[in-house]
Amino acid sequence: MELLNGFYTIFTTPETLMFVVLGAVLGVIVGAVPGLTASAAIAMLVPITYYIDPLSALAFLYVIGKAGRFGGSISAILFNTPGTTAAAATVIDGHALTKKGKAGKALKTATVASVIGDLVGEFILIFGALTIAQLTRELGPPDYFAIYVCAFLIIGSVISDSVLKGIASTLFGATLAMIGLDPITSEPRFDFGMVELYNGFSLVPLLIGLFVISEVFSQVFPARKGQEHHDEIRAKNPDDDRLSWAELKRCLPFIGRGSAIGSMVGLIPGVGSAVACFVAYGSSKAKAPNKDEWGKGAIEGVAAPEAANNAVSGPSMIPLLALGVPGSTIAAMLMGVFLIHGIQVGPKIFETSGDVVYGLFAAGLTGIVLYGLIGWFGGPLIGRVIDKVPQRLIYPTILAVALISAYTARSSMFDVMVACLFGLIGYFMRTLNFSPAATIIAFVLAPGAEQALRQSVLLTDDGFGIFLTRPVALVFFAIPLVAIGIRIVARMRAPKQAPEPQT
Repeated sequence: MELLNGFYTIFTTPETLMFVVLGAVLGVIVGAVPGLTASAAIAMLVPITYYIDPLSALAFLYVIGKAGRFGGSISAILFNTPGTTAAAATVIDGHALTKKGKAGKALKTATVASVIGDLVGEFILIFGALTIAQLTRELGPPDYFAIYVCAFLIIGSVISDSVLKGIASTLFGATLAMIGLDPITSEPRFDFGMVELYNGFSLVPLLIGLFVISEVFSQVFPARKGQEHHDEIRAKNPDDDRLSWAELKRCLPFIGRGSAIGSMVGLIPGVGSAVACFVAYGSSKAKAPNKDEWGKGAIEGVAAPEAANNAVSGPSMIPLLALGVPGSTIAAMLMGVFLIHGIQVGPKIFETSGDVVYGLFAAGLTGIVLYGLIGWFGGPLIGRVIDKVPQRLIYPTILAVALISAYTARSSMFDVMVACLFGLIGYFMRTLNFSPAATIIAFVLAPGAEQALRQSVLLTDDGFGIFLTRPVALVFFAIPLVAIGIRIVARMRAPKQAPEPQT
């Protein structure tokens, strides 16, 4: 019933419906532009949410994130250049199909797989978030602190190739969050005598610096030749632009497997779509009866990773709505928008702001249908248009919009300077294989973790001993230790494997 009320709200509020449609269109376009991720687009658009109602703001950004994951498949299939890392595995068979003149078939396969995978993930979110929220409603501050620690360590250990660099990125974000007035004593902390830092760093300039400006630097700094325009390989046979029912039935088991893998990966904080698509591709290829065709243009090789990377979207929101702990970069940004509008995320959100949450679910389902229609009918056209726009126009425009967005949030030139500073920091983090995503998630999580820790030690005279008396807390403390231990053991064993003999 609540979900039906959410649909009623979406379709009877023209402003909200307009933002859902706009989010689907922008998301597909943004995802199809190489180097411009959905996270970067959302970072630039967060300031807009200050001036619109909460549901419209959240729906707009949420749908952009969904459509952006799909949009990356367009340039991956047509031009062998994934618009996002989530489409990296789609390139393998997607572009091979394009070279055979079957780009239309590949794009339609990607569209169907993305829509099905996203729908599976969204329904898991709808039913899973409320269930988990009901189970965790009675948790206390010690349990929540353990959950925060678990999230910090899991994100830090899996989001980067190096466990140490991932954890260092997480600690950097948590340290940034400590700058400003102490929430209890109101004493300035780490402000270096600057009045602008009394309230700490604002989320918007950090987002824009670490995700947008650093990406522009990454695209501009390396020596590059002029943008290569690609000649379109047209279908020789009309059937090459169609997806037959027989082909769809052949893909359905792989779409199902990819959806399941993506949903499970989405529940793990910080892992993300890029991991899901490769796991789904590898496991599906191993079970495929035509595995020899994979890598040479198998439509199943497009279906599996596309279902997986889009299935991540819904489950990655479950930790945010059920626990108040964002499990992905986009979830962290949405948490910021919730807080901007005075909505406290966590188990009680279904009681205090249920209309907004179910409206967001309805917007997500509507957005999936919309980007599916856009991809089915307009994917090739969007790819051709983007391919003809030179990079010398794309990235200066992105930089200008980013700086305007940084200023707009608080009408502050200080925020613009912060965005530029963190743009450089983000560029070097990318270059040195540190994780800007882990930094942002930790920045958002740290205030809640600090509050939970302080409340915990005030509940008893035992100080930190209170955590030893909480079974739930001990379980969450143990989870990351086991995960990190498994990864370290796997890394230690890897070099001992003998290399395969070369022929």
